[in-house]
Amino acid sequence: MERVRPQPAAQAPGRRKSVFAEVGLVDEDAIRRDRNPAPILVANPSPNRLRPTRLVRFRSTNEIFEHRVEGEETDDSDWETDSESEDNAPPMRLYATRNMSTYSRAYKLGILGLFLAFMLPIIQTNPIARVGVTGGVIPTQLIESPRDSILVKRDDTDTNICKRWSHQAAVVNGTLYVYGGRSSTDPTQKNDTWNNNFLTLDLTKSWQISNPSLTGLPVPSGPPAVANAYLYNSLDSLWLYGGEFSDSPVALPSSNSIWEYNIVGKQWYEHENPQTSAGDNAEGDGQPIQRSAEGAGFGVSTLGRGWYFGGHIDYLTTEGWSLQTPKIYLKSLIEFTFPGFPNNGVEALKDGKTAGTDGNWRNITEGGMQDTSGFTERADGLLLYVPGFGAEGLLLGLTGGVNASFTQMNVIDVYDIANSTWYKQSTSGTMPKYRVNPCAVVAAAADGSSYNVYMFGGQNLQPTGDQIQYDDMWILSIPSFKWIEVDQSNQSIPYARAGHTCNVWDGQMIIVGGYVGQELSCDSPGIYVFNMSSLSWSDQFTALTGDRALQAFTGKQDDAGNPLAQQANQRGFDAKAGLEGSYGYAVPPAVQSVIGGKETGGATLTAPVQTPTSGPLATGKPQTYTVTGPNGAIVTETSGANPSSNSGGGRGTNIGAIVAGVIAGVFFLIAGYLAFCAWIYRKQVLLWKKHAAMVAAQSRAQNGEKMSSSNNNDPFLPQGATIASSGRGSSDRNHLSTTNTSTGGRPSNEERTGTGYGGAGSAEIGRRSSEGSVSDELLSGQEPSFWGARGVLLNPRRSLKVVNKD
Repeated sequence: MERVRPQPAAQAPGRRKSVFAEVGLVDEDAIRRDRNPAPILVANPSPNRLRPTRLVRFRSTNEIFEHRVEGEETDDSDWETDSESEDNAPPMRLYATRNMSTYSRAYKLGILGLFLAFMLPIIQTNPIARVGVTGGVIPTQLIESPRDSILVKRDDTDTNICKRWSHQAAVVNGTLYVYGGRSSTDPTQKNDTWNNNFLTLDLTKSWQISNPSLTGLPVPSGPPAVANAYLYNSLDSLWLYGGEFSDSPVALPSSNSIWEYNIVGKQWYEHENPQTSAGDNAEGDGQPIQRSAEGAGFGVSTLGRGWYFGGHIDYLTTEGWSLQTPKIYLKSLIEFTFPGFPNNGVEALKDGKTAGTDGNWRNITEGGMQDTSGFTERADGLLLYVPGFGAEGLLLGLTGGVNASFTQMNVIDVYDIANSTWYKQSTSGTMPKYRVNPCAVVAAAADGSSYNVYMFGGQNLQPTGDQIQYDDMWILSIPSFKWIEVDQSNQSIPYARAGHTCNVWDGQMIIVGGYVGQELSCDSPGIYVFNMSSLSWSDQFTALTGDRALQAFTGKQDDAGNPLAQQANQRGFDAKAGLEGSYGYAVPPAVQSVIGGKETGGATLTAPVQTPTSGPLATGKPQTYTVTGPNGAIVTETSGANPSSNSGGGRGTNIGAIVAGVIAGVFFLIAGYLAFCAWIYRKQVLLWKKHAAMVAAQSRAQNGEKMSSSNNNDPFLPQGATIASSGRGSSDRNHLSTTNTSTGGRPSNEERTGTGYGGAGSAEIGRRSSEGSVSDELLSGQEPSFWGARGVLLNPRRSLKVVNKD
């Protein structure tokens, strides 16, 4: 794409004639043939032309019709000069006579010298105050010399307005820029005014919301009067994309161009006919980038990229469409790479190559879930940026809808920037009502353990003709994806609205404009401030960064500069840098109670409650930072994001989840083992008691025959019990060995008989007779034990044999 080149304009109507031609002394046509017309710096033939520039100065000592008194000054009050042009054409000199007075020239030079001598001290003692941003905070390597500019003097924008909505806004170096949209200047006005007004709001100083620091800039002649577009903010320029033209009265759209406002030069440039570049999940080279409206935009100056998600195209956005052509809703994602920045997702910008002066466009239409039926078209939604997951962070797409359906809040579309792929993520907690045209910003905890989305207002379009505006405030905490409603019951809150803009600076949410319905006659000045740390509406904006927003940051921690108003420990200009505008933000208690931690971070809920199945949320974690206290002590120290196993995924192993899983598994195995041992012990005790009872019954059945003292100690009887003789001869009985005290109450090998529990006793009890019986060994001597060296816990296999054999 090329910038617009200045073209020679046609003869400006109503050009003042030479005074000689007016009285008939000089032939006008002859003058035209002899001279070239002065160049007019207007690149487009529009009705708003430059006013005539003074091109001729008369230096003759003879005046017209009357002789001027010698030394008398010429009155130039009737001349008009184009003071806005930096490249004024050199004045053409018309010499009426060759006899020029040298005294007159010296006299004029003397007057000029006296004037300069008088004015220089005044200029030195009364410097012009700075207004808005300065060039000091913009990297010098990114600043281009102005060229192909459109220099047209226009009236300054009126800051007094009745209502304003559907406009575009962006913050650069502590200055909030507001462009275009729809407005009304009188409560009785029936039709909205679609405008290209251009204003700034100073955020480097504190102000009351009843008297905000607004400044009207010259209304540009080139950029169109559009609404529902987006204004990207690079480090040195604003970029206007998309938008729709007026519907009442109908203004037919022109061909699509991208308009750039150079902040240093204070000039607008046109980039005609933007076209796509081939890249990941995108259309090929050379496809036209169409103008769309009512989409969701977001720009990240630290990455050097901006996006526009969804929206629609119709006869108010696209040149040549008919009124009868149906509106088409979109689900594509348009990506714009700012000049001077690389982008590995674009074929032409891989390997460190950077975008040229026109930037680079990519139309992403096949990014994972994007080409499935579950990924619906939408308009009037939100697009937000969260750093730290994956190599370049995430985009969140939420709210919005089409005529027939609206996006619910229980599932969020998540875009992995580095991999150019969409995923789905479920949310938890009490859900907000579905809506369109809300506004939202994101603030980062000081340690990066949580990124909290603040969403305010919006509109319910159903039922048709009975729209409802909302005035509720919600927080979606990332990465837990928990919804939290802000309690506003005891506060004075702005009137319910939709189509407003939100921007974040110094931990405060600055809300501009919004459609408030017919219930409110005027909403002026229509600027409100919400303190995101105290969760309260404020009657003033409090500047925390101040003039540090006008100072460059070189990467050293002791630098005072903070042009992006990042948290003090998150300053930077790359993918690892913190969120813009979060300086001074503290996690509020209402959020801490849900995700854990404290005001500086330290969240304990660091993963989605509804477990993701794929994407960087399933394996990654936020980019986190070290927080130090006033005395230099480390308050919170956390590790950075896991390195990715591939170039763009952020799919590294989640060590915390693995460790937690291993610990839980070990505890489960231990619990299972203890339960198993308890079951064996219980069975063994019951078996021992049964055996003891049987032996006691057998003893009582004998005829009083007493065993010898050496055979009186049956190991299965309670201590002191004896077994009576059967009345048969000792040679016919199976003798039980006596207890050997030297073996701890167990019979020694020499004392054991060969038949064990044989004879009639064996038949009654039902045990088998075998030498070295396990039952004989384990059930001898004493009641089974759960603990100890021979207990069930340490010898489960030995105890299990008894249970199985008995």
